[in-house]
This record gives sequence, C-alpha cells and structure tokens, in this order.
Amino acid sequence: MTERFLHGIEIVEINDGARSVRTVKSSVIGLVGTAPDAAGARRAELTVGSGNAALRVVAKQAGVVGNALRLEVRAATEPDQPLAIAVDGRAPGLILILVTLASDADGQRISTASDVAAALNADDDAKTLIEAAALGDGSGIMQPTLGPKALDGGMDEPFPLNTPVLITNRRLIPHLGQSGTLPWAIAGIYDQSAPMIYVVRVAEGSTTSETISHVIGGRDAAGQLTGINALLTTRAEIKPRILIAPGFSHHKPVAEAMIAAAHKLRAIAVIDGPNTSDEAAIDYRSRFGSERAYLVDPWLMVRRPDGSQAPEPASARVAGLIAQSDEINGFWASPSNQVIRGVLRPARLLSWAIDDPNTQANYLNEFGVATFIVHDGVRLWGNRSCATDPRWSFICVRRTADMINESLLHAHLWAVDRNITKTYVDEVAEGVNAYLRQLKAKGAILGGKCWADPDLNTPEAIADGRVYFDFDFTASYPAEHITFRSRMVGDYLEEIFK
Repeated sequence: MTERFLHGIEIVEINDGARSVRTVKSSVIGLVGTAPDAAGARRAELTVGSGNAALRVVAKQAGVVGNALRLEVRAATEPDQPLAIAVDGRAPGLILILVTLASDADGQRISTASDVAAALNADDDAKTLIEAAALGDGSGIMQPTLGPKALDGGMDEPFPLNTPVLITNRRLIPHLGQSGTLPWAIAGIYDQSAPMIYVVRVAEGSTTSETISHVIGGRDAAGQLTGINALLTTRAEIKPRILIAPGFSHHKPVAEAMIAAAHKLRAIAVIDGPNTSDEAAIDYRSRFGSERAYLVDPWLMVRRPDGSQAPEPASARVAGLIAQSDEINGFWASPSNQVIRGVLRPARLLSWAIDDPNTQANYLNEFGVATFIVHDGVRLWGNRSCATDPRWSFICVRRTADMINESLLHAHLWAVDRNITKTYVDEVAEGVNAYLRQLKAKGAILGGKCWADPDLNTPEAIADGRVYFDFDFTASYPAEHITFRSRMVGDYLEEIFK
C-alpha cells in the first residue's frame, strides 16, 4: 500500500480473511462407447428465388462456420453490365458474397439461375466458400434479394470421435442415433437421474478386439488422447467422477484403463462383471486391487423399444443411481440399498435374506462384488470397492476423501504466490477448518481440523517458498452389519400388577 498526501477521505478495500471452500461436483459421469449412426457435421445452406429462377448455395465447409456466410444478389446499375461476383470479408465474423446481375442494352436483367451458379462456382474466392446449383431447369431470370441473406443450418459434429462432449440436458442425445452402446447407456443413466455426462464416442471396429482397442485408447499420431484417456482432457472444474464403459468394462484391459484414468481424475470406475456365474464374478474381482474400482454383477434385464427383453450391462444404471444418491443424500452416502429404475430383474436371480449370511448376494458382497437383490424393487446391494487396503474398502469413504481433497485444491488458487505471513497461514487454516465444520454439520464427516505444523514449516522451507498445511478428518461409514442383541428376561412381570 502506497502512502500519499490526501486532504480528504478515501476507501481502501482490505482483501484478507478466510476464504470459503466450495465442494466440487461429485456426480459428473464419464461415459465411453460407440454410436456408429451418430450425426455428422452439417453444412449451412441457402435457397433464393423460386421455380426455374431458384438458386441453392451450400457452404463448402461443414459446421457452424458456414452460418457466417451471407449472399446478396443485386441488380445491375448500368446497361450492358456483365455478371460480377465479389467476396467481402471486412465485416467482423461475416463474409458477404455479392452477386451483381448482368444487364442488356436497356438495363434489364438477363442473368439466369444457371448463369449465376456457374459464375459462383468459377470465381476463385467464392468457390472456396460455397457450392452453387440452379434449381429446376435454371432458365429463369434471377431476382435481386432484399439485402444480404444468411446461410443457416450449419452444425458442428455433435459427437466427434475421441472428444469429450458435456451433456447437460437431453437436447443432443438424438444426434447419437440408435445403434451402438451410447444410446442405451445414456437412457439407463437418465432412468435414474439427469446428471452431467461427458460422452466420448469411439469408432466401432470391424472386430470386437478392434473396438475394445478404440475404447481403451491412448494417444494418436497427432498427440490427441483417445478413448478412455480422452476423459483426462475434461475441464478442471467439472471433472468426471464416475467412469463407465458399459458393454466393454467386463473385458479386463478396458477395466484396467478405466481404473488408471480414475486414479488420475480422483474418480471411481464402475465395472461390469462377466454376467455368467458367482464364481466368475469373484474371479474377475480378484484381478483388481484398487479402491477406485466398484464391480457390479450380474447384468440387468430391460425391455427394449420393440418389446423384447434383453440383458444389459448394469454400470450405466449404477452410475446414474450414484449420481442420484449424490444429489439427494450427498457424496458421502453409500449407493447401496437404493432402487434401480427402468429394469425388470437381475439377469441372474440370486438368493438373499437380510439375516442369512449363506446367500448368493452375501457371498458376492463378502468378496467385494456389488450385486442386486429383489425386495420392493431391484436394489443395488454392496458397499465395497476392490480395495486391498481395508481403510478404503467402502466406496463412499474413498469418494468422501476425493471430494474433500479436490475441493481444497480448487479453492486455494488465491493462496498461490501470496506472501507467507502469520496472517496468511491463519487465513488458509481457518478457511479449511470452516469447510470441515460445514461438512461435519451436514453429516459428511464426523470431524476434522487443519493446522500448520511448525516442524515442517521450518525457516529453510519458508525461505524456499514452501508452506505446509496438514488436515485430518474422519469419514462417515455405512451401517453394513447391524446387530440387535436380544435377551429374554423376567424383569417386567411385575408390570402386570402396576
């Protein structure tokens, strides 16, 4: 703050104090799949005139860029004036293609639609922008337009290959078409909730192995991340936190790629089991050792639009259910014991009783496989991830830690490069403590605190620009095993005579 002479009053805003921390979005889904009938880019176009004097122009380049083109047809201003084409790009964001019609000795228009189309297609500048064609037989004399007319209808490809597209409503979904895995996966998600979804469309290969390779992805010749890896390019403030590849994640290489991406994104990967037997599901689970993997088996029976019944990988609907639970109960709540909507039954009916440990459902849960029970609807049943460390067995505990860690990262850009002072340290610590108190009040955690450890924050560290803040918290755990201890006593017989 500079000192200066002032005979009067000034206002100085003091920008200090603890900053609030906002929790990042937890319910954003990252979906990878195929949609071979997805709409491509569409070219802008314009028709002027009518009948045999009509002219149709189409932008050379597909996409919204063609919507910036304008076409104007003018009458000649003098007799014996030749047909002329001019392109003017001086208006910001707009390009005007100007057609001046030819005239005879009497000043009358003589340019037909065919003449104008030929002139546009021959002009060095215009032909790089548009293609023109006369309609009808093209013999009609063209009329001037009332000012410039815009080409419209140009549309970028809604779902370009290997590009994450964020869906926030149903508007873009019809552009995926009806074939491939993406249409039914999105329908399954929307049966549960309406979260944000990053959609990555990959090419359908000529073989299953080729398609799986596309789903896994990597880095192409241009350096672009593809397949599941393309999810790593999503916006930092809206990252996908629930990763799925229904129709493919029951293949181990795909599941491994999902888990690798989940570790980088602080997300979870919902993986489909083999849908064959309990033993096969447990064997598949044994191949993974990540607290970010949540394996579900069997698949779910659904009714197709034609009325037929078919098994469908469950991961899309489970992801939608997790997103719904996040919105209603919070990211710290387990998605287990929630009803899955839009399904008929599990593809493999399992035995289950709430008090019997010797059922198929309990057998799968014991070995880290989430499954489905039928009780007042079809319910997701299972809290545990594929973790090898018991600390992270519950999927909701892993997600709670992720949301806290990610939220603190995004909330403290303001703190980078500030001078390290006592006030600075107090402000950062208090901001984190206020956030942890807020989470405790919501029931997300049981408690937590943040502090600056003096043993780490040595004079040498501070002089090197390094400052350390520790924080701890205790997550809320799901009541997976409830025990009522029953005693038969005679102590209350005397109540009969009172």
